[in-house]
Parts: sequence; structure tokens; C-alpha cells
Amino acid sequence: MTALGFLHPGHSAKDDYPRIEQLLAGDIRVDLVRADPGEDGGRADASLRLGAPHRLAAGVEQLRLSGAEAIVWASTSGSFGYGWEGAHEQVRTLATAAGMPASSTSFAFVHAARELRAARVAVGATYPARTAALFAEFLRTGGLEVTAVHGAGVTAARAGTWGEAEVLALARVADASGAEAVLLPDTALHTVAHVPALERELGKPVLTANQVTVWEALRLTDRRVNAPGLGALFTREPIVQV
Repeated sequence: MTALGFLHPGHSAKDDYPRIEQLLAGDIRVDLVRADPGEDGGRADASLRLGAPHRLAAGVEQLRLSGAEAIVWASTSGSFGYGWEGAHEQVRTLATAAGMPASSTSFAFVHAARELRAARVAVGATYPARTAALFAEFLRTGGLEVTAVHGAGVTAARAGTWGEAEVLALARVADASGAEAVLLPDTALHTVAHVPALERELGKPVLTANQVTVWEALRLTDRRVNAPGLGALFTREPIVQV
């Protein structure tokens, strides 16, 4: 049994994780622990407080006791808001406290895009434009070319109410000519049930926050799972070297 540990900010779409667990191999367990949510992670200033070490530390021991083999901070804005170096320090602190490999959703997006050899990406964010631009800058620092950025400007709570129609609309408006993948970065957005439809609609890989978060935990534990229901990211041979 491979146990994956996730610190969740407490916003919407927590039910994406048991859904992912059902689509993975039967010997993979997904454990979710709520971190101190602070304020709405859709605002850049609140995101810095959201990912502060003392907010993350509370859930670490619970995940250690669960037998987790790796931990991922399941918040995009709560990691890229610190910038590239700050997000690395956040992950290093988390790994030290947990005594196991650690990462965050922001790094998961970079690693997943590399896995798919998608050097040119488009971003469809629920965040305000300024916060979406910070995510795009994070991706650029990670070596990706961002061809387009769209910020819908809604709160995490509102994003959590969106269904397939709204998610598809966000992906369509974000897509740009030449983009090799479309990234939807909000972990509050329910996307796991919609990934196959999104990829059929756009004709290219679509990377979503909760999807890449779990993939990143699997990468940290050296597990490879073929799960077509989770999109192109879960159907390719491993190529990423990090």
C-alpha cells in the first residue's frame, strides 16, 4: 500500500481526492488533512498567510501517523505566491518537518508540464488577473513559455460551485494558438470528473490542480499509475527528470 498525504487549504473540491483514489490502483491511499485555511486563497496577500509554516505544521503530524510516504501542500496560490525561491523554501521546511519528500501544487504544474513535454502552456485561472499573472511568472521561472493568461476573478468559494459547463468555458477562453497544454490552477475547482471531456474539447492535454497534486505525490514515491480517466498526464511513459 502506498499512502499519499495532502495538506488541503480547506476550500472547496475536497471530494476530488477520493474520486482520484477510486481511479488509481487499488493499493494507493489518499489521505487529506485540512491545514489552517486563513482567508480566501484567491487574493495574493491572503495566499502568503495561507502557506505560512505555522499553518502547515499542524497537519504534518497527523499525516505522519497515517503512514504517508510523501506530502504535497495542495494549494496553488498558497505556494506560488511566495515566488520561486520562497516556494522552494516552503517545501524544504515542510519536508524537514514531515521527515519525508514534500512538494506543492505549484511545482506539480511545472513538473507535469515537463512530463508531457509541453513547453508552451496557456493558463485559465479563477483568480483575479494580478494573481493569475503571478502564477504565470512562476511557470516562466520554471522554464515554461506562457502563451496566454486568463483570470476570471472569482473567489475560491464561488469557484467551488462551478460545474462542467463553467470549467469548460474557462478552459476554452484560456486556450491559445500554439499552446501545447492548458493549465487550470485552482484547487477549489472541481475538475477531476471533467478532465477527459476537457481534453476532447480542446484536443490537447489539460492539467488541473487536484489532478497534478496527486500525480506529484505519486512522482515523489516513484509510483507510476496508468489511469486514462485522469487524462493524458496519467497515460504516458515517465520522461520527467527533476
